[in-house]
Amino acid sequence: MTVAGIVLAGGAGSRFEGPSHKLMAEFRGAPVVVHSVASALAAGFNQVYVVQGAIDLAAVLSADDVTLLTATDWAEGQSRTLQCGVQAAKADGHAAVVVGLGDQPMVPSSAWRAVGASRGPIVIASFDGERRPPVKLDASVWDALPTEGDHGARELIRTSPELVSALACSGNPADIDTMKDLQAWN
Repeated sequence: MTVAGIVLAGGAGSRFEGPSHKLMAEFRGAPVVVHSVASALAAGFNQVYVVQGAIDLAAVLSADDVTLLTATDWAEGQSRTLQCGVQAAKADGHAAVVVGLGDQPMVPSSAWRAVGASRGPIVIASFDGERRPPVKLDASVWDALPTEGDHGARELIRTSPELVSALACSGNPADIDTMKDLQAWN
């Protein structure tokens, strides 16, 4: 069974009021998104996709390491960037994906790896009891994922709790959404 990592990095980052897009903001020596992608890569997946949209990430990510996808309809919501990644994984024959966010630079590779190695149709990392990405989605649930709206797998998780399990992970799942977040964690 092959498992792919998907880093969602397509949004506008509209709450961030810094001089650049939040994913490109300097965080501990590199852009925020570079940390998130590095953790996904270090988890040892068969392939790692990064789904961009509002900004081009090619300048900070190596095409040798990741498959860079562009969700041209990213402005229609997170469901579009998720679908872009899932459809690529489906076309490439993967059996599951582990989805994380480009603005979560402190989620360690151990969390990505543990979620990816887990069994079950939907497995969510749990950090001190708080369910947050990364989330494993088995191919059996891909057709049930939303195709419209500004949510990824949340609605499926909410309406199908019998498919969901949580896996305790260490690390910090904080998002860098605002300049205040960046300053607090940097």
